[in-house]
Amino acid sequence: MAEEWKKALSLYVNEYNQDEVDYRARTENTMITDLEYLMHRSLHKRKLEEWYKERGAVPLRSETRARLLREIENREGEMEVEMLLAQKMDYEKGGARHREERINKQRLTLQRDGEGWSITRVIQPVPERSPRAALPAGFGTDGSGGRARAARPFLNREVLGGGGLRSVPYLREDAVLYADRWWDGFNPEFAAFEVDCTNYISQSLFAGGAPINYTGKRESGWWYKGYVGDKEAWSYSWSVANALERFLGGSESGLRAELVDRPEQLQLGDVIIYDWDGNGAYQHSTIVTAFDAGGMPLVNAHTVPSKHRYWDYRDSYAWTENTVYRFFHISDRF
Repeated sequence: MAEEWKKALSLYVNEYNQDEVDYRARTENTMITDLEYLMHRSLHKRKLEEWYKERGAVPLRSETRARLLREIENREGEMEVEMLLAQKMDYEKGGARHREERINKQRLTLQRDGEGWSITRVIQPVPERSPRAALPAGFGTDGSGGRARAARPFLNREVLGGGGLRSVPYLREDAVLYADRWWDGFNPEFAAFEVDCTNYISQSLFAGGAPINYTGKRESGWWYKGYVGDKEAWSYSWSVANALERFLGGSESGLRAELVDRPEQLQLGDVIIYDWDGNGAYQHSTIVTAFDAGGMPLVNAHTVPSKHRYWDYRDSYAWTENTVYRFFHISDRF
């Protein structure tokens, strides 16, 4: 029985993978009976086709691998499972070949259908829409639970001297190297969150030499201390997209940024913050880690782990026609 429904999962992943590059209407039968999902998926495929054309890009191939996270047999003949879909997408633009990677989570309900199985429900979470940092995710790459044990704030020691801060360059390449190193995992030196996008961006900025502005108050500065006992000790600007947007927009010392008008003005290590609904509540953060053949930014992110993803996120289920972007050029020196 187990092998039968796992075979059905394998067929589903193959179908999902094909839909990422082939936007024609499906002619063969599908094992998915969730009509709402099928309609949503069809609309998403049309949007993807238009999106690639507008970018002057051509999808080449998609490779998707699934990892089963959890399985629950609700009752005989029905299974509910959670799984991760790790995807590599190759596309061509301007004669250059690019690859982006991402990891999505899905929850599926499978039901016995005669001698086989069908997919009766597909749930695609959209964690990028969460406006606030969540509780720690409960896991890290080293199995430590993602729980930082630091008792004092992390400091960039090289910027301390002469009784105060001295000007140092922003090491953009170091920020990018860190972002590429940890895009699909958690650095055990820091707490990990279920909504981890801004925590990850702050770590990348810190790796590039951005100086901690430690105030000891969660609503001010930009700092990370870890845990004091069971109490969280980091600023909201470190871990929440809306707070980081406010901090970067108003900081006049230490970590500073210039708000620019267009993504083409950004450099490696710069930051984009997203307001999906256009209501002034920013919900997601990314860092620029590469550029495509047309000079447009490609970004890394957490929450939905992503590497070298096209900056505008129009392929995300979080994106809406009301989406507003804030493009922050991080100062060259601090």
